[in-house]
Amino acid sequence: MDEIFHIPQVQKYCKGDFGSWDPMITTPPGLYCLSLAHVASLFPGFYTVQAASTFADLCSTSILRSFNSVLAVACSIIIYDINTHLKPTLDDKQAVLQAVVLSLYPLHWFFTFLYYTDVASVSAVLAMYLACLKKNYWLSALIGAFSVVIRQTNIIWVLFVACTQIIDIAMTHGKKNAITAESDLAITKPGLACDSSTSTVGLNPRKRKGVKAAETVKSYMPNAPASSPAPSGLLEDIWAILLTLWHMKWELLISFSPFVMVLVAFVLFVLWNGSIVLGAKEAHAVTPHFAQILYFSLVSVMALAPMNFTVTHATDQFQHFRKNMTFGFFLGFMALTAGFVSVHFFSVAHPYLLADNRHYPFYIWRKIIMAHWSIKYLMVPLYIWSWLSIIRTLGKFQNKIWVLAYFLATAAVLVPAPLIEFRYYTIPFFFLVLHSNGDKSGRWYLTGMLYICVNVFTMMMFLFRPFSWDHEPGIQRFIW
Repeated sequence: MDEIFHIPQVQKYCKGDFGSWDPMITTPPGLYCLSLAHVASLFPGFYTVQAASTFADLCSTSILRSFNSVLAVACSIIIYDINTHLKPTLDDKQAVLQAVVLSLYPLHWFFTFLYYTDVASVSAVLAMYLACLKKNYWLSALIGAFSVVIRQTNIIWVLFVACTQIIDIAMTHGKKNAITAESDLAITKPGLACDSSTSTVGLNPRKRKGVKAAETVKSYMPNAPASSPAPSGLLEDIWAILLTLWHMKWELLISFSPFVMVLVAFVLFVLWNGSIVLGAKEAHAVTPHFAQILYFSLVSVMALAPMNFTVTHATDQFQHFRKNMTFGFFLGFMALTAGFVSVHFFSVAHPYLLADNRHYPFYIWRKIIMAHWSIKYLMVPLYIWSWLSIIRTLGKFQNKIWVLAYFLATAAVLVPAPLIEFRYYTIPFFFLVLHSNGDKSGRWYLTGMLYICVNVFTMMMFLFRPFSWDHEPGIQRFIW
């Protein structure tokens, strides 16, 4: 319902009034700048057919809303490109299917028809990621900087994209070093090359240490198959990568200096502004809301129900737990403890959530979570299972350090947000889907049908179930 703030603000920009600012707007004017470019591209045609006499006349609500539809199409193309880059074995039909289904994701699809920052934010972050995957770091950082101008929390995804690429480079470098060391050893000691127990004999200590670190990194290469040998501990992998990064520090610093500049500029902005948000600072103060990441896990798993609620997935989860039963019990106990603590001490009921009955989270909070005092605690095992399912799904195709970076980035975006807004989950959800295996076309068709049903329901509620408030004039509508 923030259109009542966004649209008048951009219409002032259309009239050339760049000095005024609505104090209720929390995000920078990145969306407005893009909208001006969109209107400018349409103006010659509208002026020629005498449909608009001035630039400001073309800044109508319908024209501004149409810009998000354009961005949604561009976003689906970007998703297709990312998919084909990450999954080269995916055929064109499957890649198109997945891009279409993701474009129908209800939290993304609904806002393509309203003037919000969500679609522009998602499109910019994914475009940044695509450019980074193609090793165009300057362009990636530039798009990332603009994504932050659209929505400030995107600085986390700028750092996440840079970090995952750095990890990928470190692992690739470690694998090359391991192969080189093995080749040198095979030449120097051909009789020992095939004996794994003595493969480091004859190497000097420094080279032996480098080979060991390289082999550790090698075992965790991106997209390693699930059948790969059991990797070493996470701490050892982090240490091996840190060693590799230290040897490559100047090369990486030069390559990723654009991302460093974006981070420095963001820190200077926060220091100058005194907060991460521009307006309504009291209502959007940073609040430790750890329950938010629990809600995200359940929403994401439910959004992928045809892929998560299957016999194959349940069997895989059980077998994985059985193979690591001792550690699994310990991990489960710690996760449940953290979940109960998060729900009891860090579950925030924002005044906007309690007062605004237009949004679906209002009803979920009142009718489900707060239906009885015990419900929020009884749901903790479901939240934990959802996160374990997400981690297990990602862990099949991504290394542990990537999964850890993903979890930390998601937490960094969601935990400080006091308001429960499902649309905040869109970007981490897209990263989750894009980095999971997606070659089951049948399940993707079912997922698409699920999204269509939800979209039909939400649009029917929005269009055909308006209502009025006693304390405020006008028509109100249901919205995510």
